[in-house]
Amino acid sequence: MGDYRSVYHQSLSDPDAFWATAAEDIHWYKKWDKVLDASNAPFYLWFAGGELNTCYNAVDYHVDNGRGDQLAIIYDSPVTDTQRTITYSELRDLVATFAGVLRDQGVSKGDRVIIYMPMIPEAAIAMLACARLGAIHSVVFGGFAANELATRIDDAKPKAIVSASCGIEPGRVIAYKPLLDGAIDIASHKPAKCVILARPQANAELQAGRDVDWHKAAAAASPADCVPVAATDPLYILYTSGTTGQPKGVVRDNGGHAVALKWSMKNIYDVDDGEVYWAASDVGWVVGHSYIVYGPLLKGCTTVIYEGKPVGTPDPGAFWRVINEHDVGVLFTAPTAFRAIKKEDPAGDYLKKYDLSKFRMLFLAGERCDPDTLQWAQDMLKVPVIDHWWQTETGWAIAANVMGIDPAPVKAGSPTRAVPGYDVQVLNEAGEQVPPGDMGSIVIKLPMPPGCLPTLWNNDARFVDSYLSRYDGYYLTGDAGYIDADGYLWIMSRIDDVINVAGHRLSTGAMEEVLASHPDVAECAVIGAADALKGQLPLGLVVLKAGVNRSDDEIVPELVKLVRDRIGPVAAFKQAVIVKRLPKTRSGKVLRGTMRQIADGETYKAPATIDDPAILDEITGHLKELGYPRG
Repeated sequence: MGDYRSVYHQSLSDPDAFWATAAEDIHWYKKWDKVLDASNAPFYLWFAGGELNTCYNAVDYHVDNGRGDQLAIIYDSPVTDTQRTITYSELRDLVATFAGVLRDQGVSKGDRVIIYMPMIPEAAIAMLACARLGAIHSVVFGGFAANELATRIDDAKPKAIVSASCGIEPGRVIAYKPLLDGAIDIASHKPAKCVILARPQANAELQAGRDVDWHKAAAAASPADCVPVAATDPLYILYTSGTTGQPKGVVRDNGGHAVALKWSMKNIYDVDDGEVYWAASDVGWVVGHSYIVYGPLLKGCTTVIYEGKPVGTPDPGAFWRVINEHDVGVLFTAPTAFRAIKKEDPAGDYLKKYDLSKFRMLFLAGERCDPDTLQWAQDMLKVPVIDHWWQTETGWAIAANVMGIDPAPVKAGSPTRAVPGYDVQVLNEAGEQVPPGDMGSIVIKLPMPPGCLPTLWNNDARFVDSYLSRYDGYYLTGDAGYIDADGYLWIMSRIDDVINVAGHRLSTGAMEEVLASHPDVAECAVIGAADALKGQLPLGLVVLKAGVNRSDDEIVPELVKLVRDRIGPVAAFKQAVIVKRLPKTRSGKVLRGTMRQIADGETYKAPATIDDPAILDEITGHLKELGYPRG
């Protein structure tokens, strides 16, 4: 434990010394020549000249230091009714063997490998095997559409693809092989080899000459050793949707990433080696990369790989069962998961069935956490509930309550303060810092700390244009909000979600907070729909809690009055519609932009990451009944 202000000040005043100290916790084959190389700004390099291997640090290091018998992975799959545990020694052998499989397929240092897998231990094993060889992995969410997978194949140009015969969703099996074959047919680049893991729930037809059976290849392979790589070499590429429709390949380096993630495990999450840490996410998302695979294993924790949902596999007690059975100390998930649990079990009846005495903390991130959900989670769990904020691009938290350094009082709705290493500021349109409490664009002064993206894959120009061109010397987060007088950061909305009502710039996030506080509301979204008179008018879309039997005609006027009372008539909030569900990505982000396009009558393309495209038809029907689009 330390003092937040002094630690934060040191991280900004002498970042070289600060991060050099953190880097002593990592095993290096060769120490760095320079902690921060700023010679080619804004393309900053951390630990230039250093050599390491991320897989060695995440797996072999613990075995070599006498911890081989400790559990590394707990796999819990309610959708297949199976569980499996893997010790660090067993994980090292599995990873080394699969690295041998990849080497036998011609994969070597610097080659790309696309991993298209469900939530099973082999997904993590494939990632670590790539890192072992110095190959660059790019994980694509299992079950992604063929055309979206094809764009990633053409951009990354993988030598090999690793996949499985299927993924499993509640009530259905999704065959991956036809999607993979379709993507390769569409793509201009053709991978030389595909390694396919057969799962008992579906067969996969293997193509002679190209496709290889995982188990047969592993039986014939000899283990591969860890290959030293430069700290500045890429560890992985992770694609995030871009505004142009062409995905952006976020690059993560080896050195800065290992240092930042291992540092974050203790300093942000207050987790020690040997503890069970669970990030309830998917390996296809950045949370899965950082906190299912690399962070916990670098720290020497036991990580949980969960193939299931927060509700429906089989009930809203799913998370509590996992925490109870596996002695989970810290859980990290998205607020949307808790909203789903709260919607199905508002009184917490399922929670009462389980012993959560070993459970210490809940961390939420991935979207704004409304105060109502935070309060519900606190009331139910009786442990600290910590909202924190970060992005695919940064790879770890920008703002958080740093529980391992100096826990601060929680302010519901705020992810607390900037994490050491991040110089977070709020700027106006002219690029000037705004006073405390004033809303503006949230930016990070360059250089960003280790672990953040050094660039986009094969696209330095787009990296500068997307993130660095708006304000010289700053990274644009794309979020709008403010910093209060205590230094707490408030993320109110994406910059695109600040709406202009008759000249007043208003945050849709503030209105969502108000709607979410209504006792009947499970979750909600506010969009700015075009209006001929006022430019834009806010429109609320609201999902009710399970068991609410009141009519829409009763509830909607209450919602309108609530916003009017709390924000004022300036919000011009006059319309809300009750819907069964909100359209979301598979990671839980609500598709506000797509709903705004529907309301405005614009043509739109459903994002590839959408959880269920049919929801958009339902939303379109609701909005038509209300008379949208209006223009």
